[in-house]
Amino acid sequence: MQFPNVNASNSFSDAKINILYYCDTLEDSLLQGFHESEFSLKKTGSLAELKQATQKLSINDLNTIILIEVATEKFYEVQEYILYLKSNFITKNLITVFLLTKKDPTIIQKALSMGVSDCYSSPIPFEDLKERLKFLNFYKILRSQVNQLSQIPQVEYHIPFLKRFLDLVISSTALICLSPVFLVVAALIKLDSKGPVFYTSKRVGTGYKIFNFYKFRSMRLGADAEVANLASQNQYGNAAFFKVQNDPRITKLGSFLRSTSIDELPQLYNVLKGDMSLVGNRPLPLYEAEQLTTNEWSMRFLGPSGLTGLWQISKRGKKEMSEIERKKLDNFYAKNYSIWLDIKILFKTIPAVFQKEKV
Repeated sequence: MQFPNVNASNSFSDAKINILYYCDTLEDSLLQGFHESEFSLKKTGSLAELKQATQKLSINDLNTIILIEVATEKFYEVQEYILYLKSNFITKNLITVFLLTKKDPTIIQKALSMGVSDCYSSPIPFEDLKERLKFLNFYKILRSQVNQLSQIPQVEYHIPFLKRFLDLVISSTALICLSPVFLVVAALIKLDSKGPVFYTSKRVGTGYKIFNFYKFRSMRLGADAEVANLASQNQYGNAAFFKVQNDPRITKLGSFLRSTSIDELPQLYNVLKGDMSLVGNRPLPLYEAEQLTTNEWSMRFLGPSGLTGLWQISKRGKKEMSEIERKKLDNFYAKNYSIWLDIKILFKTIPAVFQKEKV
C-alpha cells in the first residue's frame, strides 16, 4: 500500500512515518498541524473506508499509525473498528490515537482499556501530538529489536547493599511488633464490610517490574471496576495518575485506615520480599504505568519503588498538587536517592501521615 505525501511539493522519504487517518470536523486543523513535517498522511473518507484501507496493509506496513476523529455519538462505530484491529494478527499492534471532538473521560478510559495508544481532546495540541507519535513509533521499533536480542543478558536494577539491609531490618522488626495490630485490623475489616481482609493488586515498580501489591482493604468490593465512572473527579485531571477526593468507594473503617495510613502496613511484606523498598517512588497500577512511557515519565521507574517517598512527605493528599509536580518529585528521587536521603524521608514520614484529606 502506497502513502502519497499530503504535500505534493515534498517527496516521500523512508524516514517519514506513515499515517492513515479519518477526520471530519478536525481535518483542516490536522492538515495544518502536520504541514511540512516528517509524517506522510493518507486520508480516508469514512470509518468504513478506513477499515478497507487497513485490510490492505501488509506485513511491510506495520509502521503505520492510525489517527481517528472520535465524536461521542459515533464512539460505538469507532469501538467496533478498534475491536477489528485488535483481532487481526497484522494490525493488532498498530499505533492508534483518538482525536476527540470534545473531552470525554469515559471514552478515554474505554479507549485505553481497549489498547488505544493515546487520546487527545480538541483543541488538539499538534506539536505535542507529533512528538508523542514519534516517540511511540521509536518505542515500538526499539521494543521489536530488543525482543530479537533475548540471548543478551538483561541489565536489572540491584538495590544497594546498605539500603537493602535497612529495608530488611526495619520491615522484619516492624512486622513482628505490629502483628497484634494486624490481627485487630483484620477483625475490624471483617465486621465492617463483606470481602477479604487484604486487597491485592498488580503494581509496576522499578524497571517496570510487575508484582503483587498488598494493602488492608479500605474499599467496598468491586471498587476497581468503578474507576471509569469516577474519571471526571480525578484530582489530577486528564492525567495518568488517578486519585479522588472523598472517594465514595471507601468504607467507613477504610476512611480511618487511609487517614492514618494503617492500610499501607501490609506493604512491609512487599519490602521484606524485595518487591519494593521502604523509601522510593510509589509503584503504580497497570492502567497508570502503561501511560508513562515517554522519556520524561519513564525516568521515575529507574529508581527504587517504595512504601514512602518525597511525594508523601511534601504534598501528600493535597488537591492542589499537579501531575507535573509529582513527576518532578519522582524524577528527582530516581536521580538523587541515597541512604541519607532515605533516612531523612523516613523521619519526615511520621508527621506527614497525619493528614485531614480523605484521599
